[in-house]
Amino acid sequence: MTSNRMTSHRVFRRIASAAAGALLAGFVLVATPAQAAERTAALPGFDFSACPAADELPAGADPGTWRCEVMHATGHLRMGAVDEPLTEPMKITFAEGRVDGEFRQIFGAMTAPSIRAGGTPLTLTPRYGGYSDFLSDETRRGEFDLTFAIGAAHGPQARPSSRCSVGSAEEAVHLVLKDTRPTRVISKDPLVVSFATQDAEFAAPGTSGCGVLSHALDRALGLPSAAGRNAFTMDVTVAIRSYT
Repeated sequence: MTSNRMTSHRVFRRIASAAAGALLAGFVLVATPAQAAERTAALPGFDFSACPAADELPAGADPGTWRCEVMHATGHLRMGAVDEPLTEPMKITFAEGRVDGEFRQIFGAMTAPSIRAGGTPLTLTPRYGGYSDFLSDETRRGEFDLTFAIGAAHGPQARPSSRCSVGSAEEAVHLVLKDTRPTRVISKDPLVVSFATQDAEFAAPGTSGCGVLSHALDRALGLPSAAGRNAFTMDVTVAIRSYT
């Protein structure tokens, strides 16, 4: 798990009303009791334990106006020589709200399963890259930085490395996600929404922290990979819980 509870100095530049409008557009959908029961029964389990605590919210934040969100995302990653489905969800937790009318976010945590790297004996494990901005507007759903820890599929080195990765904190994979399916409400109690999103324009950096193996790993993974040759698609389900 990678956790970062510090507010990024680059986020929170977007207009809050755009996000509210996009989300509220989905809230007008009405489900019959039978449909609601069926959808609730089919919902995955959402773990809110990684939510930032109320006393970790920014100074001046009113917990009554803040909420924690837990995102589950499956999909497909095409990056360099890697072209693999994400069948098990990445799980991302964060809090959002307003302070003095300004939209703010705090990242909580991220966990993700390893992805097999094509025909190689390697795995890639997505990790939080240190920047997130989940406030949507008319141009995108949000922005998110990832790195991918490199590990081996089998043997004593099967666990992802703590240092060797695709990208780094200084040069992460920067995703600008755009909707491919609009927001819809799938449950009102608990409140759960879904949408689909994609970035097919990001550039992928080479490996970092891998020492003498860097050149061989870059060649095996087809990295660096220029913008337009990669795509990350995600089918997202988000559970939302208020702080009060």
